[in-house]
Amino acid sequence: MKPLTINDAQTMILGLQDEIRRGSESRYDHRLHCVLLVAKGYTCPQVASLFGDAPRSVEGWVRSFERDGFAGLIEGERSGRPPRLNEAQLKEIDAALRNTPVTAGMTGHLWDGKTLSAYIKHKYGIHLGVRQSQRLFKHLDFRLRKPRPLLAHADPIAQEAHKKTQSVGS
Repeated sequence: MKPLTINDAQTMILGLQDEIRRGSESRYDHRLHCVLLVAKGYTCPQVASLFGDAPRSVEGWVRSFERDGFAGLIEGERSGRPPRLNEAQLKEIDAALRNTPVTAGMTGHLWDGKTLSAYIKHKYGIHLGVRQSQRLFKHLDFRLRKPRPLLAHADPIAQEAHKKTQSVGS
């Protein structure tokens, strides 16, 4: 019988590995297969090479299995990266955002990601990217506002006359 092959095997291997890493159940199954092969006599580096893992990862799974059984292969909570700003700093930033940037010693009339990033760098010495600063607005229940565009050659007297409601003092 002719051996089966997979078209574009290198790309498919990467896709299959991504799919395995996607779900917690598939990662558990992946670890089971690795430990099974070690139990059948393969070395950790051989298993790691077959599955595209680091040998130390396979060694860790085998040790966890030896120590805790099947429960040792279940993935725990991932804590993620710790926050750069503590709660006190977030409260101070929240208070600063309730005023204008000028009040906080910055330039501009409205807060935006770039201004907030510069403020955090200046005040706390913490570099937070513009995009992360924009996410901070949402985290603190603020919304980004954009200034209204001004017409280049608008006549302020004509604009005032055109308004439905006259401003106070007119």
